[in-house]
Amino acid sequence: MSAEPAVQTISSGSEQRMNVPVVTVAGFFKLHAKTLQLKLESSEVGFDRRIREPTINRPGLALAGFYTYFAEKRVQVLGAAEQSYLKDLSPRQRHVRFQALCAQKIPCLVVSRGFHLSPELLAIAETAGIAVFRTPMITMKFINAATIALELDFSPVVTEFGSMVDILGIGVLIRGKSGVGKSECVLGLIERGYSLVADDVTRIKSLEGRELIATAPELTRFHMEVRGIGIINVVSIFGIGATRIEKRLDLVVTLKDWQELEEVDRIGLDRENYEILKIQVPHIAIPVRPGRDVARLIEVAAMDQKLKGLGLNSAVQFNERLLGLMELKTN
Repeated sequence: MSAEPAVQTISSGSEQRMNVPVVTVAGFFKLHAKTLQLKLESSEVGFDRRIREPTINRPGLALAGFYTYFAEKRVQVLGAAEQSYLKDLSPRQRHVRFQALCAQKIPCLVVSRGFHLSPELLAIAETAGIAVFRTPMITMKFINAATIALELDFSPVVTEFGSMVDILGIGVLIRGKSGVGKSECVLGLIERGYSLVADDVTRIKSLEGRELIATAPELTRFHMEVRGIGIINVVSIFGIGATRIEKRLDLVVTLKDWQELEEVDRIGLDRENYEILKIQVPHIAIPVRPGRDVARLIEVAAMDQKLKGLGLNSAVQFNERLLGLMELKTN
């Protein structure tokens, strides 16, 4: 035996369907108007324009006439400094500078600190097809909050065919062929007091390449398909505590027919990872056959994963004890 566990990575293959996010001004306003306290100042023009970078730009240099390296793909914010600069310009200069800014391929304009654009400048923006919003937030606070919101909007999303459950704070994705018993297993876990995140189809988002967040498609959220029964509403039957909107993915479990597994790891030293959106997630395969309480096995696997997160690996500890005993006997 070796004290160091072997690690193997399993490719997700064709079971993932990755979506490239497209963020428009309309989508940004619809999703974040309340959080960012946005109000539409102009008419609904330019709502179909794309936001192509997940960050914010302050066009101070652009208003001064310098457009080299201008970040035209970003949402543009006019704060107190930009507003003061525009006021110090003559009416003709203000018109020319603002018109030059609106001639760029910018997605939209946000005026912070509750300032208002003059009717003249607002008319220039509307003529150029650029939506103008206003927020009472301090400029830097708005930039920080909007950047976080856009990072989420731009996060890559993939669809996995599997069910997601929250077990004692451990997010477990349960995979397997159709008919292997995924939904029945999830139902057993819900009866034990754990929470359903998604059934059968799970949407997974990568946050800054650090962690994976799983949720259910809007249509199937809070619902399950149980063979022989049909579609059930989990909230109506088990209560609101039996569901979660989203959960971090910590463990992937693949259910396989007993005969499909050529060799079953009986010790747990040979670790496997499952790759989703270039992030490695711990993975185990559980053999399924009549008489096995698979829900209980997944529950124990989640508990063991929680221990590993605390630095306690039972298989490694047992192996080290065994090696130590063998060494004592040899000496």
